[in-house]
Amino acid sequence: MKTKPVLTLADVNAILDAAQQEAEANGWAVTIAVADDGGHLLGLRRLDGAPAMTPDIATQKARSSALGARETQAFEEMINGGRNAFLSAPLSGLLAGGVPVLVDGQVAGTVGVSGVKPDQDVQVARAGIAAVG
Repeated sequence: MKTKPVLTLADVNAILDAAQQEAEANGWAVTIAVADDGGHLLGLRRLDGAPAMTPDIATQKARSSALGARETQAFEEMINGGRNAFLSAPLSGLLAGGVPVLVDGQVAGTVGVSGVKPDQDVQVARAGIAAVG
């Protein structure tokens, strides 16, 4: 039987804390979602001033990153590159800002961020992930 890495509650809190610190250091009002490798929500933090739609978008970015086992930016680039049929895929959150947490090449979970420009969402997600690995 195989074993796989998983995020613990302590990992989720460390990711949320580090991502929040990155966002606040830059003055960004975002929502940060952390999901397991199946895209199920483990933690969510909506910072003061983050728009009401950001919790749903961040959660969907985390879910899409988990199910696709890649950064959601890859999906956005695929669609922008002309593969419009991918828009009919049964996923939401196909925008940059969903980043997998990789442990020994395996997806242990994902982080989705929404509220600022795409590269800034990714920056916040990666800052959170750096706290655990």
